[in-house]
Amino acid sequence: MTGWLIVPVALPAIVAALMVLFLRRRLMLSRIASLGATGTLAAVSVALLVHAGTGALDVYALGDWAAPFGIVLVLDRLSALMVALTSLLALPVLVYAIVTGFDRRGWHFHPLFQFQLLGLNGAFLTGDLFNLFVFFEVLLIASYGLMLHGQGAARLKAGVQYVVVNLVGSTLFLVAVGLLYGATGTLNMADMAVRVAAAPAGDQALIKAGGLLLIVVFGLKAALVPLHFWLPRTYASTSGAMAALFGIMTKVGAYAIIRMTTVVFGASAQAAAWAPGPWLLAAALATMLLGFLGVLGARRLRETSAFAVVGSMGVLLSAVAVFQSEAMAAALYYLVHSTLAGAALFLVADLIAARRGEYGDALVAGPRFADAEALSLLFFIAAIAIVGLPPLSGFVGKLLILDGVREAVGSAWIWAAILGTSLLALLGFARAGSLLFWKSTAVEGQCHAHVQQGGRMALVPAGWLLTLIIAAVVFAGPLTDYVRACADQLFHPDIYVRAVLGGSP
Repeated sequence: MTGWLIVPVALPAIVAALMVLFLRRRLMLSRIASLGATGTLAAVSVALLVHAGTGALDVYALGDWAAPFGIVLVLDRLSALMVALTSLLALPVLVYAIVTGFDRRGWHFHPLFQFQLLGLNGAFLTGDLFNLFVFFEVLLIASYGLMLHGQGAARLKAGVQYVVVNLVGSTLFLVAVGLLYGATGTLNMADMAVRVAAAPAGDQALIKAGGLLLIVVFGLKAALVPLHFWLPRTYASTSGAMAALFGIMTKVGAYAIIRMTTVVFGASAQAAAWAPGPWLLAAALATMLLGFLGVLGARRLRETSAFAVVGSMGVLLSAVAVFQSEAMAAALYYLVHSTLAGAALFLVADLIAARRGEYGDALVAGPRFADAEALSLLFFIAAIAIVGLPPLSGFVGKLLILDGVREAVGSAWIWAAILGTSLLALLGFARAGSLLFWKSTAVEGQCHAHVQQGGRMALVPAGWLLTLIIAAVVFAGPLTDYVRACADQLFHPDIYVRAVLGGSP
């Protein structure tokens, strides 16, 4: 399967370039090409996931230049999981954009969408720190265009803030890369792990500073408090389809934290071992609390959804911050769940806003609107998934986290935060559902709205994502087995190092 590693990177890059060159004003052909490429990507990524599930760890050396001198792509259980999750999210989001006609609002939607997939997949597969920066920039540049797609004053204002914040983050990323390269002489993650473990005492402070700065950058991408301020306005201002896709972007930050701390700054990293230290847990708990307080106080459904993403990142990173195998496995299960649930909620919010006319997604009682019964069901399923109520995967994920952190320092704080914020989320979504559906039945009249193109077909992508959430419960046994094996592989970085560097480093 080694040769297939290049497909998740090369396929969207080639298709995007061809669409820019030849299909710029041919919407139907662009749709066919984009759907074909994304569907193929989903099939390949699932095949890679199955292959990685056997325990295989494959390395693809571009240009046949061996690491650490050449660029390598690395497929292990974690990267395979993230690539598969990206493609399984991207396909229904793309279908939704086409069915609702959102892709008609600009000529470059489909190339930008493919470049976004290129950046995401490259970030998950690269084994090189500098190329992680490159793929970060690719996905961010594509996200700038996708966020502004469809125009609007609020979208432009939020887009400027989003660009400025990420430019600052990119600058800090380069500074951190420079510090680590100056101290270790390499940017290959596996080679850096070897050199950090053998670094002289005089370089330890510089290495730890570079590592901490890197984690700060990744925390910015993951919307970790106090670096979260950009996310609620950005996600609430963009379109529902793009907000759903952007749900995976915060997970890129979480992935990068997991990858760097386990491979480079693991137990063998001397003074830089587990570089984030206890502050990551404190920040994660604050993120959890602030996010779900935002859910309770939001005035619009899109804001509710955006703050739910912030809160779910706090839950995820509180388990990651423990840096133990069981807690990490639980975090990975919750990562899959929260990505799908957040995306489904954004699509449902967009559908509701389109059908409420002048009321939009404001959390106020209004007249009944089209497809209210079907949307109330979709909203109910998405809400209980986000809150973490049984029987959906949010409950399983939170239960796994609570069990996985029992022996950790600060476990009492994690338990209190997860249980307390789950109550806040429950109250917030109960309030939103009551205003949107229950109290609306008492208001006379009918919403005057232009129902989105596609009619009830527009509900299918959100239903598709919620079906995947239900599948995560039905197949919870195999999925938890996979994430446990994934966590075990992460906490044995010598396997990763030997695979990348070839034999004994």
